[in-house]
Amino acid sequence: MKRTAERILSIIGTVFTGISVVLGIAFMSFINVVKSDSMMMQDFEKEMLAIDPTMTPEDLEVFTSVMGFMGGIMWLLIIGLVISFILSILGIVKVWNNSNPKLAGILFIISGVLGGILSLASILLYIAAILCFVRKAPIAEDSHFLNDQYDDTMRPL
Repeated sequence: MKRTAERILSIIGTVFTGISVVLGIAFMSFINVVKSDSMMMQDFEKEMLAIDPTMTPEDLEVFTSVMGFMGGIMWLLIIGLVISFILSILGIVKVWNNSNPKLAGILFIISGVLGGILSLASILLYIAAILCFVRKAPIAEDSHFLNDQYDDTMRPL
């Protein structure tokens, strides 16, 4: 059975997930460069104080610690995206070979959840998973009894 729709939707979803991984890693690398450069951090603190003169150095410390915490969460999300990318590639292989479409559907659902519950890539993977579950292979007819080699009285049940 051809599973063209599942293939196309899963490939597009995987490409979007891969783009998200690359952009996430680039963004976090930029943030790490900014955090490691003391000159840039001092400029950032000066700009924050210039924007809000009521801000105290303790407020700046809290702000930078929250940014550090958010950086850790971002790395966790990027790891989830990488796992999602790998699982969706495994699902594509299963659909492409038509070996186990049910397993491919399960992999697509897990990949969609890890990739972001309501992102475009996840929605495409959910649709591909539903198609993997719903579409059944056509039932092959037994051609042995289609040709009329038996007379009507001696036909097997």
